Formats: sequence, structure tokens, C-alpha cells
Amino acid sequence: MAKGITKRSDDYAKWYTDVIFAAQLADYAPVRGCMVIRPNGYAIWEKMQQALDRLFKETGHVNAYFPLFIPESFMKKEAEHVEGFAPECAVVTHGGGKELEEPLYVRPTSETIIWSMYKDWIQSYRDLPILINQWANVVRWEMRTRLFLRTTEFLWQEGHTAHATAEEAEAETRQMLEVYRHFAETYMAMPVIAGLKTEKEKFAGAVWTYCIEAMMQDRRALQAGTSHNLGQNFAKAFDVTYQTEAGTREYVWATSWGVSTRLIGALIMTHSDDQGLVVPPKLAPLQTVFVPIWHGDDERARALERADALTSEWKDRLSFKIDDRENYRPGWKFNEWEKRGVPIRIEMGPKDLEKDVVVLVRRDTGEKREVPQSGLLEVVLKTLDDIQQSLYDRALKYREEYTFYEDDYDAFKKKIEDPGGFFWIHWCGDRACEDRLQDETKATIRAIPLDKIEEEGRCLLCGKPSHERVLAAKAY
Repeated sequence: MAKGITKRSDDYAKWYTDVIFAAQLADYAPVRGCMVIRPNGYAIWEKMQQALDRLFKETGHVNAYFPLFIPESFMKKEAEHVEGFAPECAVVTHGGGKELEEPLYVRPTSETIIWSMYKDWIQSYRDLPILINQWANVVRWEMRTRLFLRTTEFLWQEGHTAHATAEEAEAETRQMLEVYRHFAETYMAMPVIAGLKTEKEKFAGAVWTYCIEAMMQDRRALQAGTSHNLGQNFAKAFDVTYQTEAGTREYVWATSWGVSTRLIGALIMTHSDDQGLVVPPKLAPLQTVFVPIWHGDDERARALERADALTSEWKDRLSFKIDDRENYRPGWKFNEWEKRGVPIRIEMGPKDLEKDVVVLVRRDTGEKREVPQSGLLEVVLKTLDDIQQSLYDRALKYREEYTFYEDDYDAFKKKIEDPGGFFWIHWCGDRACEDRLQDETKATIRAIPLDKIEEEGRCLLCGKPSHERVLAAKAY
């Protein structure tokens, strides 16, 4: 266990915060519930942005930007939407020293202001589809906050698309869910379950909401991304119609989808350990740190010269740093880079220099091995790939170990407390049973899986017939 980091087994919540501070990812802001994202944390977010932005553009989307302030009248046009967000909204009533004629909402999400613009942009079927994404900040007035997972202000992306048909909107909703699943599993090395939210859990104003759910190391679920089929709700609220090829006028079909800096919290809780942060290589700001070790100026010069030579071809192949700081001991450097989650550390002391070897240390397993300096780049690149896959495999094995099929409610109530985990249960589809599950166990139905587990059974709570299993868990 690293100094200053609480053991996960002792206090998981404290461990999570300790890792954030040890890795210098974020700090508490002077404004209650807000955070300052420090350079190391923001660098991870930039890597996430770059990967996601590329995936969005590969699927035909473009970026735009809409105002932070939303007129109150816009929020009130879609009744279910405003009712869902009202408790979380921050409202500006004064500006320029005067009371505003109409209060302005600080965006909790942008459907309303975007659809007010789409009304002017969409006249004909030729104007469709519109495939827009926005990188922005939003404000939701949370009562209980936790760094990255739930803060009053956070960073995210929100896609907002407009389509001519219900089928196109549904295809878009599913496509973006798959983009999120791919990103979570390929880049974050975080296995997820894709599914449909229940009516109770869906986004306010959506016809239905799809999600990806991941298991954290405390065996709670974390919703890592959502994609919403909005039907024609916002088009009707803002009277957005288009002329069809046949000459009739129809309401437009809509989707929205988003992920946020919550993903950094998911990354921490999926992979990190009692030594600090662990970052998958594809999202690591620094993939490798090279630590030359010397005693005296002559050795320092030789060590740095060799380090420069060995890394001369690395610039376009991976992100790395040579730690040539003189005011810190090697052990202190090792500990710092370990806490910051750098996937590979390379050590090279005077004896290694003589033998033409280095010591390569993997952050995910702690394994140390002596590696020839000749061909070092290829070894590093292969090891990075191995670490990426190993982190995914380890997380998947952990999820499978704590995933259960349960048909007895009394047993469920015990197991959801200890050991916890994911539970495939039968549910009749009744809201009363869903409410009872949450009231009595604090668990919720996280998803109705897309890969359906079709099976005849009895609802865990009321005993009525059920035709498939749903995913239940305690969640963040």
C-alpha cells in the first residue's frame, strides 16, 4: 500500500479519494460541489475526448457549440423534461445589475435550446439528418457530490440528432450506444453490459433510454454512457416539422446521447489498486517513463546520453518522459510514477548501462524484468498492448466472479449486501415491484439487456410470470 492511500478493503470511498489526490487528478474547488481538474486528470480527459471525437466523426457527426444559458420558457415547453430536471437546475435571475425579464437556466442539458435552433434549420427532408455533437460543461445542483462521479459542474459531450423517420432515429440511438460500448471496452479496458433502461430510470423526455453499465471494484454498478431515443417529443414541443418528398409535413424524430468526466471515476474504480492509479495504455497521458539512475556527474551524463539514444525513435510511436530530475531520489520517482498510473517504468542504473540492459516494470502487475536495450521499443510497444488486454481480462473476470443468477428474494437481500455484485433476476415489468426493490434493498434495475436472457420464470418480488432476466445492482 502506498503511503497516504487507504486500503480498498478498509474504506473504499476514502481509497477512491486518496487515489485522486495521490495521482493529482483533481482537487476540491472553493465553490461547493465543484472540482478543479488538475493537469494529470485533464490529460486523461483529453485522451478520452480525442478517441471519442474520432469515433463520432467516423460515424458522420460534426461538432458545434450552443449557449450556456437557456430561457426558462424553453425549459417549460417539454413538461416531462423540465419536471425531471427541475430539482437540479441553477437559475440566473439578475444580470448587469438588473433583474432579468425572463430567468435563464444554466444548462443541465441542451435539448431545448438546440431544438429551438433546429426549428429554423429544418424545412425539408433535404435538410435531414442533422448529426451534431457538442463538447461542453453543464450544471446540475447535486446535494451529495463526489469527485468525477457526481459534481455540480462537469464536462461532457452531448450528441443531438434529427431524422426523417422513426427507424433512422432508432438506428442512430443504437449506433451511438455501440460507439460507447466500443470505447469503454477497447480504450478504457472496462467491460460493460448494454441494455435498455426501465420507464422509471429513463432520461426525462425520452421515449426510451439505452445504457452501458460497468461493475466497479466495490461491486456496485456505474452507468457509463446513455443514448436516448427522443421520438418526436422535442420536435412537437418546438414545432419542428419538415416537408416530406410527398409534400406533406411531418414532425422530426430525435436522439441525444452523452458521456461525461464521470468516465474518469469509472476508470479509477475499475483498474486502480492500493498503490494508486492504474491507467490503460490507450488513455495514459504518459505510457512510459524512463528513469536513469546515476551517482555523480560523469554517470549522469552517460545515463542521460544512453536514455536519449534509446528513446530517439519513440516520439511518434508512444508518449514517454525521461525523468532526469536531480533533486529527487530514484525511489521517490518510482513511487510518484506508480501513484500516477504510468503503465510502464524503465529503470537504468550504472550496472544496467554496462550490461546493455534495462529493467522494465509493469504498473498493472508490478512485474519486473530485465530487457536488452537492443530492440527495446518493440518490447515496450508489445508490453503496452499486453497491459491493455490484461486490464480488460482482469476486469471481466472480476465481473463474472461477482455476477449471480438469483430467484429467491430473501437470498437476494442478503447477497446484495455481501458480497454485492450484478444479479440477473426475473421481473414482471410492474413499476410497483421496481419501486419495492429499491425501497427495500437500495438496488435498482440497471438494464434490460440487449442480448436478452429469454427464460420463463417468476418475478423475484411478486411471483408473477416473467419471460426474461434483467440486471439489478446497487449503483453510483
